[in-house]
This record gives sequence, structure tokens and C-alpha cells, in this order.
Amino acid sequence: MAALPQVPRSVPTFAIVEGTFAPRRIKNSLTSFVIQHPDATLIVDPSVCLDAEHRAIAQLPAVLRVAVRPPAETIPTIAALRQLPSLPKPDFALPTHAHWDHVSGLLDMPGLPVHLHRPEREWVTSGPVAPVGGVRDSLRDRPVVDYELDGPPVLTFTRSHDLFGDNTVVLVDLAGHTPGQVGVLAHTKRGWILLAGDAAWHTLQIDKVRQKSSYPGGFADHDRSETFRTLHRLHLARHSATIIPTHDHDAGLQLSGDRREDPPSSAASTR
Repeated sequence: MAALPQVPRSVPTFAIVEGTFAPRRIKNSLTSFVIQHPDATLIVDPSVCLDAEHRAIAQLPAVLRVAVRPPAETIPTIAALRQLPSLPKPDFALPTHAHWDHVSGLLDMPGLPVHLHRPEREWVTSGPVAPVGGVRDSLRDRPVVDYELDGPPVLTFTRSHDLFGDNTVVLVDLAGHTPGQVGVLAHTKRGWILLAGDAAWHTLQIDKVRQKSSYPGGFADHDRSETFRTLHRLHLARHSATIIPTHDHDAGLQLSGDRREDPPSSAASTR
């Protein structure tokens, strides 16, 4: 597993973690991840496209654009992949959920198949207008492979899906931020690592069991109560797996040394 290079921005902690003022600032970024498995290479959360301002962010409500606009130096996902030519070309993408900053990088990868939790796909594609902006263009004109969380409980999570059938990459239910958000639980040489998407924006939330700040968290979370229940599950699981929220830049840096790591040949049971 590898975190792709990304440029962070420093934000006030209270703007991310509800009721938290120390440290004064934390680093936020739009990081994507690559997992190499003997059967396939997948990119998790292909986050940023070229010219994201016009191709994705312009579709968001005006009240959110200022809060979510990344720094000008942000590295588009396709450019980050090109910085690491030793990584195999992805065979498919697997967004943890369907928000623009987790799928818009697909706009620069035409034809790349996407694996998407069926309730999540139905949420963003049903109806005349998408419930969230900047998403449908990224999914259009490409193969979309549905999957269900059809497996048993794993750690503290109620449902799962064994992606390759060998217990090395297991998708778990992290609903709340969006109706069908998943976490990607991967077995690596350093143990179990859970890519948690936006179930939390920072590990401080998990450690302290604090919700996202009401702005912009109140706009971003589909179901705040369900998001809080999922946060409790992450808190209980934090000693069994290294949990990496997509936007926690320092957490993602833990994987920066793993970019050349060989994929696991087997996995210990998570059940």
C-alpha cells in the first residue's frame, strides 16, 4: 500500500474537529492511495482532477466552495501517479465514497473501471439531479462494478466484503458521511491498515470521539447521527488497525515509505 504524493494545507483544528483547539492547526490534504495485490492494482480515492476548480468544484453549492477549495499547489491524482513510475498502472479505482474529492481524479483516467458499493452508486446516480455535485461526470462512460457488503462482521464493523476472496483486502461498512461509504482494510507487512475515507477527517476525531465541526461537517455528512455511530466503531477499532482518514495528511505520511512494498501473499484472519 502506498500514499501518493500530495501537498497539504494548514487549517485551524477547530474547523475540522468539533470543540478541539489544540494543537492550534493540523494538516489537511486530498491524498489518494494505491494497493498492490497479486491479482490487481487498485487506486483508492482518486481525488483530484486537473483544473478541479472548473471541472468539479464549480458544481458545488457556493457556501461550500471556499471551505473545500484545495491549495493551488495540490497535485492532481494523475500527476501524482506519474511521479511514481515504479507503481503498476491501476486496474481499477475504488472510491471509499462518492464525493467530488474522492472521484474527480477519474476525469483524467478515461475508461478506468470503478468498483462502487451498490447503495452508494444508487444514491448518486438515481434521480434527475445528483445529491452531491461534481460526481456524475466522473462516473460517466466507464465500467462501474457494483458490490455488496455481503460478508460477516469484521473487528467492530457490522458488514464486510472480501474484495479478492483471500482476506487481504476487506471492505467494511462506514456509512454515515454518505449512505454507502466503506473503509478499505488491507493486510500489509506492518499489520492491518484501514483507509477510512471521510468517516473522520482526522485521527484526533477518532481518538477523542469528536464529530466534524458543524461547518462544513454539517453540510458534508449525509447522516450526522450515523456518522457519529461509525466514529465510535473506529474508536474501538483503533488498537487493532492503523486507521488513516483520507484527509489526515500526517496519517497518510505513514505510508509514504511503503510505495515499493510487495503485496502480501497471505493474511491473518480479521474475524
